[in-house]
Amino acid sequence: MPRFASVAALTSAVLLALAGCGSNDEKDKAPSAPAGVTVQAGSATSVHVMWNQPPAKAGIKGYEVYRGKTKIKDVPAEKTMIDVTGLKPSTAYTFSVRARTDEGAFSPYSEETAVTTPAAVAEDKEAPTRPEMLTGRSDGARAARLSWAKATGDQGITSYDIYQGGSKIHSVGGDATSAQVTRLRPGTHYRFTVTARDAADNTSPASRAVEITTPRGPGDDPDTAPIDFRATTHAADGAHYVDLSWLAPKTGGEVPSYQIYIDGTFATTLIWGGEAPKGRADYSVYVSKEAGETYRVKLRAKLPDGNWGKFSPERTVVTGKPGPGDAPTARP
Repeated sequence: MPRFASVAALTSAVLLALAGCGSNDEKDKAPSAPAGVTVQAGSATSVHVMWNQPPAKAGIKGYEVYRGKTKIKDVPAEKTMIDVTGLKPSTAYTFSVRARTDEGAFSPYSEETAVTTPAAVAEDKEAPTRPEMLTGRSDGARAARLSWAKATGDQGITSYDIYQGGSKIHSVGGDATSAQVTRLRPGTHYRFTVTARDAADNTSPASRAVEITTPRGPGDDPDTAPIDFRATTHAADGAHYVDLSWLAPKTGGEVPSYQIYIDGTFATTLIWGGEAPKGRADYSVYVSKEAGETYRVKLRAKLPDGNWGKFSPERTVVTGKPGPGDAPTARP
């Protein structure tokens, strides 16, 4: 068993305690309804639902997606889109979204957005041709504009899916030949591809990749590592803990979660049960019952675009050495 095997249990207890903090007013305060809900038919039996990311201060912890009055999906806070499958061809549907917080508050429902799936087609197992001539350019420091030539298929093109690396991030209608991608980071390199889908849900091969680097604007900080990271140790009730302290990186938004690594191995994900600290953050991790053991610790933040940022400098601590012996020192 790893010597920090109890990290997950401790994390759960700490997060529950964090979630319990706050006034009754905070618990009762509901977020605003999700804005910008759009629904795009992807095939005769599927649609793509998207909505806008709220401001970081909104405190959103997840979403519920509804088809008519029926909830069909719970979505984590970092996602603002889903694919809905198993629908009927030539059928009208309405979709809406509402947000929720960890405190149990729900937003009003968004306005219902209507969509009609295309008609069913004769059996078709032939995929469309790949989209050609994909080009792209940055559109400011936090967005990019992509364009491509129309693909072709036996049953026509119903939609185009846009991928960032290996993750689908956007869909547009089959008549579109361009799209804007938002929620990017300044001074960051991205790789995009596009695929085409027909009414039978056949997907084309991916287009050639286009690579884009967003520019840095005034005040944009390209360093995504946690700032002024420190590590010390303390003992309590026969156990030894590593105490972490840091300032959030300048991401342009609230940082909701971090990954903590011990001795180069992933240990746990820290997700704030309530609103993330505005200044210095503090967190303790159980590591051992033995004194005199050496540990190397580091962490990294989850960025608003969904990527993980750079690691903090790695700090080395020794259990059972109070005072100056616990001061953080960078590992060579």
